[in-house]
Amino acid sequence: MQNSINKSLWSQFGASIEMLENAILLCPEDLWDKESKFWYNAFHCLFFLDYYTTMDPSLFSPPSPFTLSEFEDVMPGRVYSKLELLSYLQYNRVKCHSLVSGLTEEKLAERWINMSGSMNYSVLEILLYNMRHVQHHTAQLNLILRQSIKDAPEWVFQGKSLVEL
Repeated sequence: MQNSINKSLWSQFGASIEMLENAILLCPEDLWDKESKFWYNAFHCLFFLDYYTTMDPSLFSPPSPFTLSEFEDVMPGRVYSKLELLSYLQYNRVKCHSLVSGLTEEKLAERWINMSGSMNYSVLEILLYNMRHVQHHTAQLNLILRQSIKDAPEWVFQGKSLVEL
């Protein structure tokens, strides 16, 4: 039963991550840093995807060159490139897949509590919250693409396994 839950959860979480990837890939360079701040919306989504898959939030540190600027409510010191964000996406994909594939019933019931204590969820709930956050920002990016270039990526029904990517 647990293996079925892990596979289903990854299938849908992986699909959310792929939809985000497809939006980033479709964004033309001339839209990357326009007033919509496409790059920043993608970065924000990836930053919190990383944070919410860190099972001890007090130990969270994003990989270089990213900083903790999101916790300070300030824009990063520079515009991150598409390649940097796609690398961060792949880092997050592997991290999330590892977490989901290793879930047990006991792990799903453990608590995920941020440092201020304002977020106190079971591991299952923070994963669902995280997936909704990814889809929310992916939808925003797709709207920007539709409004700007009259195109957006197709819906992804199920995520691929890491072997297929």
